[in-house]
Amino acid sequence: MIGRLHHLVIDCPDPERLADFYSRLLGHPVTDRSPDFVVVAAAEDTSGLAFQRVPDHEPPDWPDPHRPQQMHLDVMVEDLEVADAAVIAFGARRLAGGDHVYADPAGHPFCLIRRPSWSSPLLDAAGSAATRPAPPA
Repeated sequence: MIGRLHHLVIDCPDPERLADFYSRLLGHPVTDRSPDFVVVAAAEDTSGLAFQRVPDHEPPDWPDPHRPQQMHLDVMVEDLEVADAAVIAFGARRLAGGDHVYADPAGHPFCLIRRPSWSSPLLDAAGSAATRPAPPA
């Protein structure tokens, strides 16, 4: 091993707004904040997602190959319908060309996927199952 992942850094026009979106989506707090750089992680001493201000940011235009997705996240969920409604309420917008494919508030694509059977159930902040369990894959 040469190193360990620190953060996935995502360029955006408004780090605070995008960090709030992903904090709500993933259930992790903002662990570091400055005017141009905000981090969302499970804890202050863990890796996470970092959002970096880029004033002239041009979002991807998925699936246009001239402005490709640049990166995307797969987010596992227990209930796709519940998650679909929640991400729209958080500020995501649905993208054409696939089920459960969205853009975050800065235009980055992400996909919601049903939790695979090999993964332990997702828990809410109280330690209870987040939603109904996913059927076996």
